[in-house]
Parts: sequence; C-alpha cells; structure tokens
Amino acid sequence: MPKNPSNSDTPHDSESPVKKQGFRTAFREQKSATKNKILARKSARPRLHRSFHRSYREDYERPFEAPGLLSHAIETFKFLFKNWRLFVPLILLVVFFNIILVGLMSEETFTTFQNSLDETAKNIKAGELGTFARSGLLLVSTITTGGLSQGMTESQQFSAVILFIITWLVTIYIVRHRLADHKIKLRDGLYNALAPFISTLVVLAVIFIEAIPLMIVVITYSAAVATEFLTTPFYALIYFIFASLLILLSVYLISSSLVALIAVSAPGLYPLVAVHTARDLLAGRRIKFIIRVVYLFFVLILTWVIIMLPLIALDLTLKKSFTWLEGIPFVSFELLTMTCFSLVYSTTYLYLFYRRLLDYDD
Repeated sequence: MPKNPSNSDTPHDSESPVKKQGFRTAFREQKSATKNKILARKSARPRLHRSFHRSYREDYERPFEAPGLLSHAIETFKFLFKNWRLFVPLILLVVFFNIILVGLMSEETFTTFQNSLDETAKNIKAGELGTFARSGLLLVSTITTGGLSQGMTESQQFSAVILFIITWLVTIYIVRHRLADHKIKLRDGLYNALAPFISTLVVLAVIFIEAIPLMIVVITYSAAVATEFLTTPFYALIYFIFASLLILLSVYLISSSLVALIAVSAPGLYPLVAVHTARDLLAGRRIKFIIRVVYLFFVLILTWVIIMLPLIALDLTLKKSFTWLEGIPFVSFELLTMTCFSLVYSTTYLYLFYRRLLDYDD
C-alpha cells in the first residue's frame, strides 16, 4: 500500500520546532558569552572616574616612578651613542632613500632666504649681521617657512610617509632587542620590523581622526582672521575658549594614540587592541607623558641649535671665500640628516618611556 504522505511528513514537522528551539538556545548562549566577555574586558580596565560622581585624588592617582626629564633625555643619548653601529647606518640609509624618493631642499630656496636676510641686514644701523646671527635666522626661517617640505608632490609626500613608518618601526625593533641584550644587525630590523606595517597605518588613521578638532581650529582661525572676527574682544574671548577646548580634546586623544603607535609594533597585537592598551597604560599618567613630549621638543630644539648653527656658519664662511662651492647643497643635506636623527631620537625617547610603563605595571 502507498505510504500516507501525511504520516511521512510528521517526523519532519516534529523535528522542525526542535531545530528552531536549538538554534534559539545556541544564539542566546553565544550572545550571553559575548556579553560576559565584553563586560569582563571592561571590568579589567582601570576606571578612575565615574559619571556624576566626585573624583577624589587618591582614587585617580596611579603611582609611577620614572627618572627626571633631563635624566631621560641623557639616557636616550647614551643609548644611541652606545649602539651607534646600528643607528648611524640606519640614519644614512634613510637619508639616501629620502634623497632618491623625496629629494633635498632646493639650494635656490636656501639662497633666497640668504639674500632676503642680507637685504634686511642692510637696513640695520650696523650694516651687517654677525655670522652666527645670520646662521640662526637662516635656520629659523628655513624651518618655520616649511623650507624642508616646499614643492613636494603627492608621490613625494606618500614616499615621505612610507619612509617615516619604516624608520619608526625599524628603530623600535632595534631598541627593543638591544634592551633585551640581543645581538642583532641592521638587516635584521629591515627584514623583520615591517610586519606590523598595516597595523601602524590603522593607528595613524586613528590619530588623523583624533586630530580633526585641531584642523577645525586651524580652519576657523584662518576664517576669523580673514573676516576680522577677532578684533572684537568679546568674540575673541569666545573663540579662545572654543579653540582651547578643541585643542585639549585632540591632545588628550592623540597622547594615548601616540603610545599605541609604539604598542602596535609588538608582534601579533591588533591596532584597536593597541589603542585600548595604551589608554589603560596612560590612565592617571597622561599629564606626565605630555610633559615629557613637550620636553622632547625643547631637547630637539637645543640639539638643532648646537649642531646646525656651527654647520650653517661654516657653510656661509666657506661659500663666501670659495665661490665654486655655492651650488653644493651642504645645508640641505645637513638639515635632512638632522631631521632623520630627530626621528630616531624621538622614537627611542618615547619607547624608553613606554618600556618603563610596562615594567612598572608588571
């Protein structure tokens, strides 16, 4: 006898609610597990402040012992000088590729600065500036007017960013392994340090987003100056408060992302995880970190003055005595070399502070 179709469909009908019930149960269990994982991760992070609650000083202070500002700067110099066999070839290699891919500052640009300075000196009662005074003004005018990056095309800017990331990652790789007393060569850093390249780009994108308030301040300031909006004292006060809040917001956000730019170089660390980790490390210590970054700028300025002023003065003296040297871009090469050294020094300076944060928490 033929099978009854109604009876043949009955087992399938009875299994269908079971399958649906099993899917719902599995979905709820997975949702609950994910929720618990997120809550556990949030509870593990330091919560120094709570909304609508007064924050007491003893609650949000996190102890951290670090050397003084001058000691930290000197320690960074000592580390670079101790491992000069690694860092000097790195700086020269970066300078070489920068000359090929980006190019030096045009000698005509530097000559234009020099001629403008000489014309200004004629209007001074003494009639002529001293060599070191001219050197200092040339150095300041070259940096502040963007002489190092004038006339860069989009491809040159892209190459400059790529070289910056490579130098950053290779320097961190060298510092990390030398602190662990590993014997490495420069080629080890060039071959092995570029693994987190994409992760570094993601963190840089996060920094770009966090810098939007600063961009708004720049754009609105230009518009305010063009429309004479700041000539009224009341409007100037309102704009000052508005700009200060935006600047503080960007500085607060970028400070932790700058540490994340170091943390993301660790093998296997995802970029957003690095951003959250950096925020946890700087919780309650952000002001100390910002003070060290500001001090880093003063150290670099002092280093540039000590090294570049004698070199520019020597260049002016030699080209004044030997006219056939006028077309050789000595100063442009020196400025590019100092720029690469500043990048290596800044990376080492920041990584040593980051290493102390990790060691202290451990």
